Amino acid sequence: MKAILHADKEWGIGKANGLMFSIPADMKFFRETTSGNVVVMGSNTLKSFPGGRPLKNRTNIVLWPDGEKRDDCVVVGSLDELFSEIKKYDKDKVFVIGGAMMYKTLLPYCEEVLVTKVDAVGGADAYFDNLDKNPDFVLDYCSEPVETNGYTIRFTTYKNKNVKEY
Repeated sequence: MKAILHADKEWGIGKANGLMFSIPADMKFFRETTSGNVVVMGSNTLKSFPGGRPLKNRTNIVLWPDGEKRDDCVVVGSLDELFSEIKKYDKDKVFVIGGAMMYKTLLPYCEEVLVTKVDAVGGADAYFDNLDKNPDFVLDYCSEPVETNGYTIRFTTYKNKNVKEY
């Protein structure tokens, strides 16, 4: 399992249940990386999408303890149910996409974390664990800076040296 996100200089990941930045290069990377794969999210992330509809061309799994079953995505009510569901898929094709509580809960189980680092402060109210200070994670890849849409970004990959089994 992997996590994918963008983070500002303070490891902020969201504001008012939405993204802090609109960066087409980051959105393209997210779309190309997750398309045809499995995305795992909490209910607030699903609700933040246009019309509360799941992402196209992906299997959407939503941890939503009191959520009703839907035809357009897989709704699970507990962490045990979530792990049972994601075991049905190739772990390299499963991506945690938010929100903050899902990232915090599932981070120890992620082999890799793909972070688009934005060289700005976005006024976040939701944060990700600072992987540069987490002893279980090591920076494995960092792209050259990319100037796009008024922001400088870097695509990075962190590897988890101590992955928990689920």
